Amino acid sequence: MNMIAELEQWIVEADIGSMQLAMDNGWLSSEQLTQTYMNRIQKYDSKLRSVLALNPDALDIARELDEERGAKGSRGRLHGIPILLKDNIATKDRMHTSAGALALANSFAAADAPLVRQLRLAGAVLLGKTNMTEWANFMASGMWSGYSARGGQTVNPYGAGDLFVGGSSSGSAAAVAANLAAAAIGTETDGSIIEPASQNMVVGIKPTVGLISRTGIIPISHRQDTAGPIARTVTDAAILLGALTAIDTGDKAMLKSDRTPIHDYTPYLDMTYLKQARIGIPRFYYRRLDEERLAIMEEAIARLKQHGATIIDNVMLPCENAVWDHDLLAIEFKQGVNDYLSTMPVASDVSVRNLQDVITFNNNHAADALKYGQDVLEWSESITLSVGDPAYLASVARTEELARERGIDYALKEHQLDALMLPAMHDEQDPAAKAGYPLITVPAGWSEKGCRHPNGFSTRGPFGIAFAGTAYSESTLIRLAYGFEQATKRRFPPDLD
Repeated sequence: MNMIAELEQWIVEADIGSMQLAMDNGWLSSEQLTQTYMNRIQKYDSKLRSVLALNPDALDIARELDEERGAKGSRGRLHGIPILLKDNIATKDRMHTSAGALALANSFAAADAPLVRQLRLAGAVLLGKTNMTEWANFMASGMWSGYSARGGQTVNPYGAGDLFVGGSSSGSAAAVAANLAAAAIGTETDGSIIEPASQNMVVGIKPTVGLISRTGIIPISHRQDTAGPIARTVTDAAILLGALTAIDTGDKAMLKSDRTPIHDYTPYLDMTYLKQARIGIPRFYYRRLDEERLAIMEEAIARLKQHGATIIDNVMLPCENAVWDHDLLAIEFKQGVNDYLSTMPVASDVSVRNLQDVITFNNNHAADALKYGQDVLEWSESITLSVGDPAYLASVARTEELARERGIDYALKEHQLDALMLPAMHDEQDPAAKAGYPLITVPAGWSEKGCRHPNGFSTRGPFGIAFAGTAYSESTLIRLAYGFEQATKRRFPPDLD
């Protein structure tokens, strides 16, 4: 077997530690690793449509990192590792940053997002940008998850086009699942890392809001937005998370007095922690599960018990029947997008400078830009209440109290829990999203029958569990997720041929 064929076979499910060992031993170079992933993208992604654009400088970056490794040694665990980025994360290079929108198809960022600078400092190879649900699924109420006007429809690699791919970090999750990169960065406002990771049988971490900088990310909500890692293993996700926690004084959420960043989460990869763990089961959030997916959750509970965890069943959250104020996101999106667009470089070949300009652009290019309409953009533009108005601030205070003191924190304190275990589905993540609290999802099983999703997809396929905790409890959630992963090892790669 020649080297190329051997690499193409080896790369499937290879983890970051194995890649580093191979590069340290001289068996593999970052250039070869990067080229192998590019070959897989060329071979498989015309069907998956998970990668929106490759970085034209990726191979040059990899070569430079190989030379540096030879001359000075490795920078660390991410040296030479190819990573994909969601298309709403700014990179100052020859890649566009567009949130999947035609209105921003020619947009080049003036500066790297701080999290991108951290990846570069760690020695990662920025392989490309991933497709996503356009405007992070804040464009049209009927838009299919994984669709953007620029990238088309992302396909779940485990199905022939009918499986739900999850949103809006759909391309990031699908690409990692298909072994098109070592790992990827997604973003989440409410479910957009956790859901696609679950649906694509990979690990996703949605960190506490404020743990990772949001500067340079096309926004929805300054209260709920965060970036986070998507990887095939808890170990790889933990490695990536630790590289992203450096302070950014330009992001007010990172200046909170209780912020507790950790720059290396790998010491928390401890399977024995399950023996002392107390995990709550909030049954209210299991009510939408069909028979198959409920059985997956019950099996997960049983496996945790087998490995020593104490399970507190039927935990109640006072916020369970809360009616959330969805106008908050529309208010925040309007201000956030207007601020982002107004500060774009004047020389940029983009005509839109505010949300109304985007709406007008889409109307003028309706055949290409408005497959699903733009009712959510129009709703956001129509709202007159602004951030800072007393009514807005009162609603924010009520929302945060419901999600925290009458939600996750209440349950954790009442039962002295380490975490709650939830189905990794969109609506079931609402309290964590509204509170700005962390989540991690791990593959848990496969639903053979599933049911029909409202937008036409089937929920047949991969399904994950999610652990939720209080602010900055990522280390505990990683311990739990790693223990469950090692006890079950449910992930398997998709058959792409």
